Amino acid sequence: MTISPGWYKDPADPSTQRYWDGEGWLGASLPADATPPDGPPAAPPPPPPPPVPVGQPVHKVGEAGPGPVPPVLPPAGGMPPGGLPPGAIPRGWPHPVPQPPVRPHGMPLATPGARLVARIVDTIALVLLNVVVNGWFIYLFLREYIPFTQAITDKWMETGELPLDMERPAQMDALLLVIILIALALWFAYEVPATAHTGQTLGKRLARIKVVRVENLDPLGVGRAWRRWSPLAMPLLLLSCCGPCFVILQFVDVIFLLIDRQQRMAWHDRSAGTYVVRLPDPVRTDKRSAS
Repeated sequence: MTISPGWYKDPADPSTQRYWDGEGWLGASLPADATPPDGPPAAPPPPPPPPVPVGQPVHKVGEAGPGPVPPVLPPAGGMPPGGLPPGAIPRGWPHPVPQPPVRPHGMPLATPGARLVARIVDTIALVLLNVVVNGWFIYLFLREYIPFTQAITDKWMETGELPLDMERPAQMDALLLVIILIALALWFAYEVPATAHTGQTLGKRLARIKVVRVENLDPLGVGRAWRRWSPLAMPLLLLSCCGPCFVILQFVDVIFLLIDRQQRMAWHDRSAGTYVVRLPDPVRTDKRSAS
């Protein structure tokens, strides 16, 4: 059953009346005791246009205003007619902004200079340890190696050809392997446990830098400290067959530190997921005696 159009009490507010057009309520409500018009309420008048400021000319739609016509600019990112010079950035493209180095856990990264100082101190400490522990084997090796190289040099000076067929002393290669293994064991014992528990060797303590995890400040643990130590130490095994060429692998490892200016991670840092950070300076408190 449909309700015919007319004025009825508003169900939402019985003290007022509204016009029902058969489908919905129209217009504003009137008091219930007021005399409504015969038909539907009149539509509200449109709002007046906003006032024009004093002194501003009024333009009609489609009419050009006074003054010069502004030039039509090419769309953003468009290419100029003559193309772009080398290295130029097209208009509308964002300019590259250099990213600053990261701050792991709120601490600044250690500088390459500080890391170099720490590594020099650690190298000196390892050399002294090898002199004490590995010194006898080094002496035996040099007693075989020096006469052998001297004989090769003399033969070369006499004939002008390098004597590649000269037989090597039997013990020289075995002694070299023993020296390498002892040196690796000393290096492991010196660096891995200290890095695993405190993140600092002797050199890092003096340089006030520390090795930390990428994800948190928990101790590295032996496994991660070993993964960090291996890329630098394992190439030492090549000394028995390739001579000092093993240093090339160590150099490639460290060169990543100079290339990666944002994270300053060498290859052994990447293999273990570690940062090297600079520790804050200790707070100095001046103790003054009370007078």
